[in-house]
Order: sequence, then structure tokens, then C-alpha cells
Amino acid sequence: MSARFWGDLNTTDFQGLSPDSTIAVLPLAAIEQHGPHLPVSVDTTVMNAMLALAMPQVPAGLDVLVLPTLAICKSNEHLHSPGTLTLSWESAIRSWIEIGESVKRAGLRKLVLVTSHGGNVDPMKVVARELRVSHGMLAVSTSWSNFGLPPGLFAPLDALHGIHGGDVETSLMLHFRPDLVDMSKAGRFEPLTVTMAEDYKWLRPTGAHPFAWMAQDVNPSGAVGDASLATGEKGKTTAEFQAKGFVELLADVAKLPLATLHKAG
Repeated sequence: MSARFWGDLNTTDFQGLSPDSTIAVLPLAAIEQHGPHLPVSVDTTVMNAMLALAMPQVPAGLDVLVLPTLAICKSNEHLHSPGTLTLSWESAIRSWIEIGESVKRAGLRKLVLVTSHGGNVDPMKVVARELRVSHGMLAVSTSWSNFGLPPGLFAPLDALHGIHGGDVETSLMLHFRPDLVDMSKAGRFEPLTVTMAEDYKWLRPTGAHPFAWMAQDVNPSGAVGDASLATGEKGKTTAEFQAKGFVELLADVAKLPLATLHKAG
């Protein structure tokens, strides 16, 4: 089978799938502000483009089923900006768990939740744990950014702090959908994390000891990083780098026996 999309199968196709080797992928994106230069569709656009890049790289014999991308997830940290669409954290967690339950009813027990939006990360971890506890599933949560950046490609500001609408995401959009990027409004959006690193030993908006923040707390524009440095070539290199890592993760998930998950008692 290799990589296919869940919605393309008919109901009888699921009968022959192996729960040990077949992986379901749940893409979690967002519709939310990304500063003055990018559309609110960034996370959904990037998600779908990254899947289109990664799935053809899935080797023969590695069976992957990609569920429909969920465009509206948990984005309440961006509520200050018009155009942002969000679920509550309760609704997001409940709906993702129920999707996981549906995956299990189809006969599968391996699920990878992947996101293109940082606000989904913490709820995803809760969902993965609940699917393990209540349904015995091997549930993995990850994001494209977890696979890192090509060494030396981005300046330290964005490599360390550019979490939203900066050089990285703007470069990805210049590669995938340059028609949606307004580079005349792309600036250097200095984040609070930089100044706090000078004045505080441990406390940051992100990192090991984060405080809860709204996007405007980190930068009034809602973006973070130097978007003026973005290029489509950097976006292409980054996308290829992260897609390769994702396919490698899928191979790891397929390799791990479900028997690794010990039954209670």
C-alpha cells in the first residue's frame, strides 16, 4: 500500500490492514494570524505541502494512511487578531481523542499526530497519552519543526527564537505559495525572548521554564523573527530537510512492535 490518504479507501479496504505495521497520520494545523505579511492559512498551507512532499518518499512496504488535515485547532493565543479561528482546548482534545478512537475501530493501533502549529503541541501530548492509557495505542506526537533546521541556514535570531511568522515560516511560504506573501510588510519582529535572555536567568516565554503567553506578549505584530531575510530557496531546503526526518520517524514507528506496550496487570 505505501502512503495513501484515508479518504481514498473504501470501507472494505480497511479489513486487510495490519495493526502492527500500518500507521495512521493525523495532521493538525491552524488558521491564525501570522503577522502583517503572511496569510492566516500559513500552518494549513505548510502542512498540506509538507505532506505532499513527504508521502512520495515513503518507501515500499511502509504502509501509511494520512487522515484529513484538521485546519481549525487550538489557536486561542492568537485571539487578539481578526481572522484567527480556534477551538477551545477542551474541544480540541476531545475531538482528537475521538478521531483516535475511530482509527482504532478501523483496526489500526499506530497513530502519529503531526502539527505545523506550536499551540497544538501540549494538547497533542495529552491526547497521545490518553489513547495509550484507554485504548492501548502506540500514539506519537511530533511537529515538523521538531526535525530541526538545516545547519547554518538561518541566522541565530530565527534559529533560536523565530517561532512564528519569521524567516523560517516566511521562507516556507515563499517556496510553497509565494503569491500569498507580502514581502513589503515583512520586517524584523524582535521577540521578547531576546531581551529576557539578557535580564532573566531562567524565565522565558518559551523553553524549559516558560510562562503562558498571548502572541502580542512576544511581539506586538504577532510575528516573531526576521521575516525580511526570507527566501524561497531557504524554504525549499528546510522543507526537504524536515520531510526526510518525518519519513524516518514513520519508519521507526512501523518498526516498533505493539508488544512493546505492556498490558496492565
